[in-house]
Amino acid sequence: METHLTLGEAAAAIGVSADTLRRWDRAGKLETVRDERNRRLVSAEEVRRLSRRRQPRHATGNSFSARNRMPGIVRSVEVDGVMALVEIEAGPFLITAAVTRDSVEELGLAPGVEATATVKATSVMVARGSQ
Repeated sequence: METHLTLGEAAAAIGVSADTLRRWDRAGKLETVRDERNRRLVSAEEVRRLSRRRQPRHATGNSFSARNRMPGIVRSVEVDGVMALVEIEAGPFLITAAVTRDSVEELGLAPGVEATATVKATSVMVARGSQ
């Protein structure tokens, strides 16, 4: 009997969201089966096939995706009104995030504090520490 994973398990294994897998299923890019409760299940073989397709194709071997998490150190925080600019040095990268003043206060962001920038398209999400 073939092993099947739930949509959430398959998404985590492939490195995409469950919503992405639903779209791929509707578009015919993913083969799923339904269980007795009508939930989508993905075969382990299908997960392996899709995982192979998502291997890095960059000459440097780096893979940049929507879920890049870049741990680093806060270099500066500039608060102006309700907004703030947070500059994070993450290895060779310098990331500037426009966040709310409340976020800066809640996360305790200040120069020298460890923080992680999560980069997705043109958005930068910041979490304190190297989570």
